[in-house]
Parts: sequence; structure tokens; C-alpha cells
Amino acid sequence: MRRYLARVDAVLIQAVIAGALSFAHLHDLAAAAGQDGWKAWAYPISVDLLLVAAWHRIRTLQAAGASARSAWCWFVIALAASLGANVATAGLLDLTDVPAWLRILVAGWPALAFFGGTLLAHTRPEPDPDEEPADPDPAVTVLERGPEPEPEPTPELPAPQPAPAPAVPAAPAAPAPAVPAALVEHARKVADAHRARTGAPIDTDTLRVRLGVPAPLADAIAARLGRSGHPTQPHREEVSSSTTPLATGGA
Repeated sequence: MRRYLARVDAVLIQAVIAGALSFAHLHDLAAAAGQDGWKAWAYPISVDLLLVAAWHRIRTLQAAGASARSAWCWFVIALAASLGANVATAGLLDLTDVPAWLRILVAGWPALAFFGGTLLAHTRPEPDPDEEPADPDPAVTVLERGPEPEPEPTPELPAPQPAPAPAVPAAPAAPAPAVPAALVEHARKVADAHRARTGAPIDTDTLRVRLGVPAPLADAIAARLGRSGHPTQPHREEVSSSTTPLATGGA
């Protein structure tokens, strides 16, 4: 805390000394340029106030992110006036014989200081063109909606085709029943007796009845008899639709 106070006290002392010297130099220069009386005391106040106002404006604009070029211009003008008065009173200028251009500058200073102070106090800050503008708040941004596009017609889909039924494999043909040789021999005798009695080959149905066997076995026996030279007739219900006997020939 003491170190901070010591630093502040040193800065204040330096400010008081610099302000007093600058104030005196500006007063002496204004008095030498023909501004006597209270007017000579008003010039230092005008220059220092413009310098302080320009510096305050620079800090304000920089904090707001705006351009401070105009404030810097008036700060340089006020600093040049203060620094020029300090240098001029250091013996480089004869205060008893002030040139005419300096008298003109001193006489025109009040109007220039008033113009600069007015601009610094009443000019609105302008955004810096070198900086990119900040994005607007997305929550406040209102988007304009255009006309909604008309819905496209939905293409009609073709009716689903029924799936083809899986092909059912044909049932394998039942194997021919095995015919015992003794049964074939007995059937041959029955067929010979029937032919001798009726003069016509025996049909399959008669053979089945005479032997007392099922139809598949009777068909198998008839086929064996046909291959061995003993013809047989087809079933009785097939005789009317067929004109060709199963086999012809003598026993």
C-alpha cells in the first residue's frame, strides 16, 4: 500500500511540475504575441483542456471499438501547441520581437480550440473500417421465409406381382413290385387255361381276380407274361378306348 501511494505521489508531483511549467510558457508566449491581461492566462487553460479532452476521447473510442483518428488529430494539434510554446520560450525565440505568423497562430487559437472541443464532445463514434462488424445476435435475427415449395407428386408404384409358386417336384414313380417266379409260373398256367377255354388272351382284371393279388402286382405279372410270349388284355375299362391289344402271338 505504501509503495502504491509513493508511486501515485511521484506521478502527481510530476504532473503538477509539468503543468505549471507548461502553463507558464504558454502564458509568456501569449503575452509576447500581444495577448495581455486575462487573455494571456486563458491560453494555457485552453491548450491543456483540449489536450486532456482529446486524450479522454481517444480512450473512450478505443474502449468502444470505434475509430479514434479524429481524436488523435486534435491530440497532436494540442500537443504541438503546448510543446511549441515550451520550446519557443527556451531562448530560441525573441519574445520582445515575435514574428507576425506566430501572432496570427496565437490569435486564431481560440477559434481552433473551440472547433476541436465541439467535435470531440458531440461527434458520434464511427466504427473502424479495418475491423469486421460483429455478428448479430442469432437469437434476435429474424429470417424471412420465402414461399414454401409445392410438394412433388408421389409416383404411383406398380402393383406387386404375386410370387410364383414353387415348382412341386414330380413324385418318383413307384418301383415295380417284385414278382416271385412261382407266382409267374402259376399265372402263366392260368392264362393258358383261359385262352384255351375262351380263345382270347386273359385280361389283367381277370388275372388279378383269379390270382387274388392287388392291382399293381397283377400289372407286373401281366407285363412278365407279355415279355415271355403269353399275351394279356388290358383292363376292362380300357378296352373300349384302345383298339390295339397289348401283345399278339401264340403261346
